[in-house]
Amino acid sequence: MLRWGWWRDAAVRLRQGWLPAVEATLAATVAWMLATRLVGHPQPFFAPAAALIVLGQARGQRVRRAVEVVLGVAAGVLVADLVVQALGPRTTWTVFTVILLTVALAVAIGASSVSVVQAAVSALYLVVVSPPTESLVPFRFVDALIGGAVALVASQLVDARRPLAPLVAEFRRTFDGMAEVLEEVAAALADRDEAAALAALDRARRLDAGVERLRTAVLAAGEALRLHVRRQRHIGRLRTVDASVGQIDYAVRNVRVLARAGVTFNRLPGPVPAELVAALRVLAESVRQAGAALAADLDGADAEADRHAERADEAALAAVRAVGRLFTPGQTLPLAVIVGQVRATAIDLLRGVRTDDDAAVLARVDEALGLPAL
Repeated sequence: MLRWGWWRDAAVRLRQGWLPAVEATLAATVAWMLATRLVGHPQPFFAPAAALIVLGQARGQRVRRAVEVVLGVAAGVLVADLVVQALGPRTTWTVFTVILLTVALAVAIGASSVSVVQAAVSALYLVVVSPPTESLVPFRFVDALIGGAVALVASQLVDARRPLAPLVAEFRRTFDGMAEVLEEVAAALADRDEAAALAALDRARRLDAGVERLRTAVLAAGEALRLHVRRQRHIGRLRTVDASVGQIDYAVRNVRVLARAGVTFNRLPGPVPAELVAALRVLAESVRQAGAALAADLDGADAEADRHAERADEAALAAVRAVGRLFTPGQTLPLAVIVGQVRATAIDLLRGVRTDDDAAVLARVDEALGLPAL
């Protein structure tokens, strides 16, 4: 019997993934209608199939990869059609020849391994499952091109009106995830709850996947801007945010190390300083404000972005000052690690949202920590 937690997770996944599901369904249906009415093919299987394949592989990747998938599937269908006409369907020699020619052609044009497999599977299906056709007109090749073209258009039209909206949502999700981990670490330390600290560490380890999704979202936004009529006003913002992704990656790593130190600190005897718990919560607020600043910048709300960046700056430095007061001679190594990671996270956040150069950011953070200026 399925637990309630499973249903809740399924509902969350469905809420997050309903748009791609609807997009794929509509694209496949439109491809079927176009192949049936324009080409006149009574069973255009490869039109909706190609649409689904392209939408499954091309989201968040370069347009060139999507075109490669289309041509790979279409080439496999064309090769199979021609070989079946020459050797007949469902024979050993037909299967051998179709696979050999399809794979060789895909490799020769430099297709990726995924495209090679897709081309071969498409051709093999035509030989083994799909009934042969007596016509020399490559209907199924045209079907695959129609399906691929519909998928490419659909993948761009979804974000044509607000091309940066998916990237904005991904930024918010990534920063919210970091902030929630910091809050969970703080709560685990406050309650001396080792199980909660381990759970926070496990969640921190999963933040890396969010960074990868963020990188993918940046690529997808760049693709969407290619067809956007007002793309010039967005490209500058996208480049600025793209440069911040590296700092976000560093911040995620810092949070993971901090969570690991939180587990160790929780196992030590003695009380956890209330100031440490408060500092982690302030740092979590800084993370949220930094995410809001980057999202507002992408939306073109410059004044709002500046306000959030200022709040992120103030909260980050406040967190650094708080942990700096705790770092006195004789403190434990886990506390030293936490102090170091609070400092490092603050640096990466400020580098991501402020226009100051690296030296200026480092000087401000170390001054807040109480370290001597270089």
